Amino acid sequence: MEIKHYQAAVEAIVFASGEPVPLSRLALALELDEETTARIADDWVQDVNTRGGGLSALKLDDRYQLCSNKECAAYVRRAMDIRRNTPLSQAAMEVLAIIAYNQPVSRPFVEQVRGVDCSAVMQGLQQKGLIEERGRMDLPGRPLLYGTTANFLRCFGISSLEQLPPLPQKQEGEMDETTMDEMLEQQEGLPQDSELFGAENEESEE
Repeated sequence: MEIKHYQAAVEAIVFASGEPVPLSRLALALELDEETTARIADDWVQDVNTRGGGLSALKLDDRYQLCSNKECAAYVRRAMDIRRNTPLSQAAMEVLAIIAYNQPVSRPFVEQVRGVDCSAVMQGLQQKGLIEERGRMDLPGRPLLYGTTANFLRCFGISSLEQLPPLPQKQEGEMDETTMDEMLEQQEGLPQDSELFGAENEESEE
């Protein structure tokens, strides 16, 4: 009975937050150690996702979030008058893949791999909450480093970066067309940001 009580508390905290809640914050609120809290939260995720209701629970690395079930996306859009996001462009997907597989990386690194200026694309990915700043390099000019976010995991339906399609044996940063196709297929088969509970509706894509 005590476990159910803690799971109910986890659900209440995650629902009230409206954004991914770190395991450390849950443990602090429940006054339990993180290992015990993780077991409770993981069981809660499984329980929510087997109820068959209108909500889904997500585990994003060490964070937890509630979102609307993708089967109910059409009803949510109609009720909230939310427009479906346009898919990421090929350029945006390439930049995102380079960052995801090599993070943390600088913009010059991404541009060296792609051979073109990527500032506008990276700015668009930041605005969508798919990448974020991860400090600076200890080099002249102190270039910024970038990595993916919890929102990136959520949008691609994975719990951690370890679930990304494996890279073929190529030079660091070089993307294989097969890997790009697999990432595109993951994106196309998943709900857009606007279909997720509490997510903002973006109007354009870089």
